[in-house]
Amino acid sequence: MQVRIGVQSVPKELVVETSLSADEVEQAVSEALSDPDGVFTLRSKTGRIVVPSSKFAYAEIAETDVPSVGFGTF
Repeated sequence: MQVRIGVQSVPKELVVETSLSADEVEQAVSEALSDPDGVFTLRSKTGRIVVPSSKFAYAEIAETDVPSVGFGTF
């Protein structure tokens, strides 16, 4: 599953591939945003993404994997 994460004052979004379900990602976002000093943490296929909840802007959760386009697909 692909998750796109927006961070305040950062022009590019973070794109993360994760094995978590959409409900698990949504729960992690809700838990992080419920605490003003919270931290959103998401384990990706290559590592971890950590965003302070005070800087978290949005999360776009894709239910299905989106095929990549470009030279990286070979």
